[in-house]
Amino acid sequence: MNGPEIHIAFAPELGLFVTHRRREGATKVVTDGAATLGHVVESLGVPLTEVGALLVDGRDSAPSHVPAAGESVEVRPVERPQRVPGAPLRFLLDVHLGTLARRLRLLGVDAAYESTDIGDAALAARSAAERRVMLSRDRGLLHRRELWAGAYVYSTRPDDQLRDVLDRFAPELRPWTRCTACNGLLRDATKEDVVDQLEHGTRRSYDVFAQCAACGRAYWKGAHHEQLEAIVERALAEFPSRA
Repeated sequence: MNGPEIHIAFAPELGLFVTHRRREGATKVVTDGAATLGHVVESLGVPLTEVGALLVDGRDSAPSHVPAAGESVEVRPVERPQRVPGAPLRFLLDVHLGTLARRLRLLGVDAAYESTDIGDAALAARSAAERRVMLSRDRGLLHRRELWAGAYVYSTRPDDQLRDVLDRFAPELRPWTRCTACNGLLRDATKEDVVDQLEHGTRRSYDVFAQCAACGRAYWKGAHHEQLEAIVERALAEFPSRA
């Protein structure tokens, strides 16, 4: 490119996405004179899903702004909690985030999940069709224009992933109301409703059950309940205003 030269600086939180030489301070970037500021930012590696305010010479600007020669651009991260306008807050997670999806569902958060790799185009299309926030560690996916909304999952540890999503989006927490297998809503059930899913010992030892209205799966306070209870209690303790 041989167009206008601008100066651009990224907030430290966005350093993960840019090349090493651009992580500290401002850098000179030569544009083609037609590309928007959003396109320039993405060309330097930062998905717009992770961008908050764009300041051009200290003034708020839109991603559609076409930079002029000599302008100084400051790229800030998204503010937290991040509000997603125009639709109930719902998520879509890719094939690599199954544990996070199950934990969000455990907390009653609407979290659709693709258990097979259907490809970036199909994921982006589903995000748009269902107006779901796409959660992914795939930076390329988060660059796709078809996405309705998206967010990068920064950690590889499920505990940290869950904490990050709850902190960033502040979803309402309604624990024990969703099926961790399919995301359907749970309803109270009698032992007779789910008896065909129970081993003899379970039938003898438990009397309180729930059942998914979508897939029919039965739930009760079995061997893993204490572990799940710990996840719920920790989330409610860290984010008490969300319940």
